[in-house]
Amino acid sequence: MITISNLGFSYGSKTVLRNISLNLEQGKIYGLLGENGVGKTTLLTLLAGLKKVQEGSIMTDGECPYSRKPSFLGNQFFLPDDIYPYNSTAADYAKVTGQFWPEFSYEKFLEIMKEFETDPSMKMNKMSTGQLKKAYISFALACNTRYLFLDEPTNGLDIPSKTQFRKAITRYTSEDSTIVISTHQVRDLENIIDPIIILDSQDVLLNASLEEISQKLYFDYGNMIDPGALYSEQLPGGFIQVAPNASGEESKVNIEALFNTVYRHKELIKELFKK
Repeated sequence: MITISNLGFSYGSKTVLRNISLNLEQGKIYGLLGENGVGKTTLLTLLAGLKKVQEGSIMTDGECPYSRKPSFLGNQFFLPDDIYPYNSTAADYAKVTGQFWPEFSYEKFLEIMKEFETDPSMKMNKMSTGQLKKAYISFALACNTRYLFLDEPTNGLDIPSKTQFRKAITRYTSEDSTIVISTHQVRDLENIIDPIIILDSQDVLLNASLEEISQKLYFDYGNMIDPGALYSEQLPGGFIQVAPNASGEESKVNIEALFNTVYRHKELIKELFKK
């Protein structure tokens, strides 16, 4: 389990994160959402121990990530948005680099690459952006870590590859893993991320499961405007509208509409989801 308590981090005089408190539990795939510049990537690098916490604390299973003990590092993987095209084949990269993760499986790497329809014998610096991203995703999943942090993993993937990615995440990760995926492409991941974390500048606006969201907000897909809606957007054939769930009726959460609702009604949403 990851416990984040009153976390603060700044770049010089620019405060990016302030008083951030979250618990990240095992067996869940968290969607980390927010506008550009609110600190999503910074939070992931702090979780991975690549940056040192300046205020507050992060504890992962009782350890500070920045201590970067080998036993700790072997149980986590961070995949950044920007990836490097090495002058080696993906297969050779996996064989050599995989030795740093005790549970790495080269056979699993090859299996996922096959699912992605990407040739592991191809040199990484000859791959397209999408092929390179799929090679790194395959490697990340093959490390079999308890904690997996992915920054914009679907950037550079075409539509079929995004489908393959969703299948890979659900198929090749264990039930007790903690996965945090930072993304702007919410539609790419709508069916796999749960709970949802929405960051604002120096604040957490929402940290809730889809079940909790459905209990407190109602997502209406109709052709009549609800004057009490917090957010509405016209779609072909009608509207998607979000309103407080006064009746307790279940509805399918639209994450993009949720995001827009949260940003338009920040204090109301924080009060509504206060625990």
